[in-house]
Amino acid sequence: MLKRLLLAFASASLLLINGVHAAENPDADLVLLTENFPPYNMAKNGKNFAQDENINGIAVDIVREMFKRANITYSLTLRFPWERIYKLALEKPGYGVFVMARLPDREKLFKWVGPIGPDDWIMLAKADSKISLETLEDARKYKIGAYKGDAIAETLAKQGLKPIVVLRDQDNAKKLTSGQIDLWATGDPAGRYLARQDGVTGLKTVLRFNSAELYLALNKNVPDEVVAKLQAALDQLRKQGVVDEIMARYL
Repeated sequence: MLKRLLLAFASASLLLINGVHAAENPDADLVLLTENFPPYNMAKNGKNFAQDENINGIAVDIVREMFKRANITYSLTLRFPWERIYKLALEKPGYGVFVMARLPDREKLFKWVGPIGPDDWIMLAKADSKISLETLEDARKYKIGAYKGDAIAETLAKQGLKPIVVLRDQDNAKKLTSGQIDLWATGDPAGRYLARQDGVTGLKTVLRFNSAELYLALNKNVPDEVVAKLQAALDQLRKQGVVDEIMARYL
């Protein structure tokens, strides 16, 4: 009797687990996750949770068209914080996250589709700042703001620059103007877009220290043929000028 009860309990638990996953995404081939990273991805209501049609941005529009042309179904959720959705895409089969900088230490962790767009790394200062930088090393003596979990913050930390990190990159705009930090390490065009959204203008670029490309990163269990279809669709979009048209809507 006890054995039958245990078997029944195990079966019920398995059904419950499967039911949860089915409810999460009953029909889609892939579960895509993103974050608020304007102008590439953003919730239309500005909040830190949104789904499907309540999300827009350069990368979102490109990804939607890419999946449409590849004839692959997906669900799309915007969540917070970045570290959480990165971990889900890394660990869960059938998951993907965008947009992500394709760095050497991430290369073997995911399968990649892209590039979707550029993300130059810059140091911003207040318009009246006297700071002048020739190299990244010159920034070592200043208080540098960055975004927790972001590739820029990770790179600065590895080089010993000890950035002061926040959970939302846009918070650095006001920290910069209020004098809490001397420099803001961010992406271009993302940083300027975020600053304008918070009413901060007139920031100046005092250093451009890296050029990165942003990608859709897929869990390593996603079939190669799916990755190839998506890459072919993106290449077609770029060749036809659709990627440039989408970027022009936002910049």
